[in-house]
Amino acid sequence: MKLAAISDIHGNLEALKKALSTIEDRKVDSIICLGDLVGYGPFPNEVIELIRKRNILSILGNYDAAVLEEKFNYIRDTEVNKFCMPWAAKELKDENRSYLRSLPKNIVLEFEGKNIRFVHGSTRKINEYLLEGSKNAEEVMNELKEDVLVCAHTHIPYAKNYGTKIILNDGSIGKPKIGRPNGTYMEIYISKGKVNTEIVEFEYDYEKTASDMEKRNIHSACIKNIRTGIE
Repeated sequence: MKLAAISDIHGNLEALKKALSTIEDRKVDSIICLGDLVGYGPFPNEVIELIRKRNILSILGNYDAAVLEEKFNYIRDTEVNKFCMPWAAKELKDENRSYLRSLPKNIVLEFEGKNIRFVHGSTRKINEYLLEGSKNAEEVMNELKEDVLVCAHTHIPYAKNYGTKIILNDGSIGKPKIGRPNGTYMEIYISKGKVNTEIVEFEYDYEKTASDMEKRNIHSACIKNIRTGIE
């Protein structure tokens, strides 16, 4: 079994299309999306509609939740978010809003004898950062009942073992924080009771996304982030 975990698309349709094309070329069996389809980027509706069209199993992200409630409950109250959250909320079509509302906050799946929990932030909070080697990550992994935890939210991919358990962060498709304007996702290989992983980094036409953001007068900090991979 070969899985792809994607997340943090944030309205970046160009990056999502390239990610799905890359995943198809690499012959992945199944794709799971860990949320944050909207926010920051220029195409929230189109991203949701492509995820729906491809029947990709998804969970809710913290930015998705904030856009639904139009509150700074799961996101920081910053100058950028004061623009981006209301903008995305206004853009969102009713059917896509309903789709986001239908998404669970986590799922547990079994593949070849391995139980895997998929969350956006952590098992404790939708917006908790599980940075590599952090105390938060250690606490969550000590409490984890499943074999594998796959998370997102930090936009920085990694894999780390905790005894017989492993935590995986899939990075970000559409809003990188890796110092390069590339998207990342995680491939997970499960065979004969073993779990192997690969972080896949891909290039895409980020200038097209930046141009589309400029046309929509999206906050300049978001556009700079797309071009640099630095928040």
